[in-house]
Amino acid sequence: MREELTNLRRFYDDHVPTLLEARHEYAVLCPLVERPNGLHLLFEVRSAGVSQSGETCFPGGQMEPGETPADCALRETEEELSIPRAEIRLLGQGDFICNQRGFLLRPLPGLVSPAGLAALRPAPAEVAEVFTVPVEFFRTTLPQPCAYDLIPRVPESFPYEAVGIPRDYPWNCGKVEVPVWLYGGHAIWGMTARIVRDLVSHL
Repeated sequence: MREELTNLRRFYDDHVPTLLEARHEYAVLCPLVERPNGLHLLFEVRSAGVSQSGETCFPGGQMEPGETPADCALRETEEELSIPRAEIRLLGQGDFICNQRGFLLRPLPGLVSPAGLAALRPAPAEVAEVFTVPVEFFRTTLPQPCAYDLIPRVPESFPYEAVGIPRDYPWNCGKVEVPVWLYGGHAIWGMTARIVRDLVSHL
């Protein structure tokens, strides 16, 4: 028993809490750039060779073992856009998103320097296009509010009797928000739009 308690103490002393049973963790950079007409957010369009091709997103990806969210966001941005990490000033960490598929998405807003923007070279294998949107657009334009329901599908084999609940047990349902902004022929939507909405709310 003493050994078991020692093992638990050793684990929890250094443990950084995360999502229970999370399969993956991702981090994205929310790149802010300064333009003559104010701050802009920089977005990517995924290339045809990657998952969710054609969708608008921020640079980022899956965290590797031992990486912090900042390490991951800066590494992925450099790989995807060739912006040196030294040319990005991180402003902190945003609230994370817990996806219904069991992963965490951690956004980090950061200011890209003029030199970093000049170095921008999208990697064709991952990025089809980049564009910027004035932050003021998001401040003055409400997204189209969309949502869909998450409805539990409980298998017939569920052991109702063993756990002591009736077969008409009122399982909890959920709802996922899917806000949509349209700008310059591009759609900013879903988790990316939720991150934008949160970021803009703190300006």
